[in-house]
Amino acid sequence: MDSFELNKIAGAVLGALLLAMGTGFLAELIYKPKPAGDRGYALPAAEENAGAAAPAAAKEEPLPVRLASADAAKGQAAAKKCMACHSFEKGGPNKVGPDLYGVVERPKGSHEGFNYSAAMKAKGGNWTYEDLDHFLHGPKAFVPGTIMAFAGVPSGTERADILAYLKTLSEKPVDFPKP
Repeated sequence: MDSFELNKIAGAVLGALLLAMGTGFLAELIYKPKPAGDRGYALPAAEENAGAAAPAAAKEEPLPVRLASADAAKGQAAAKKCMACHSFEKGGPNKVGPDLYGVVERPKGSHEGFNYSAAMKAKGGNWTYEDLDHFLHGPKAFVPGTIMAFAGVPSGTERADILAYLKTLSEKPVDFPKP
């Protein structure tokens, strides 16, 4: 193959590249693409959420009233979301979270064989229905620094049902507070 053949091949390749680039520039001159706009979704500010949650919390009935009408069977169904991290049987294993059998009136951060966060150990006292209700509503708000990653149960009646279910998980169930 002589040098003239190589020149023809190189000229054809360069000519094809120039044609592709020229077509691209010409297309950009003729057609103006619309800008894509803002990326992602606009989320409400944190202040707006806090303002919206406050009226909902103000309407919630007191815990003793909710517990009086609580249903343990509904609580067992609602507690299925907890079963990913907790066991509910007597002498059950610790999972990501401690076993919850007999949790009412048990000292906080004391279940044998479970490594609690320093914040939970420092909380002190026993688990009352009131404390469990607050913890279920927002674990990180009730015990700042807890390692529990659960967001919480916003519904007061659902929390009361879960507490009614937890009451059944004891050899000596603790009575609900009187309304």
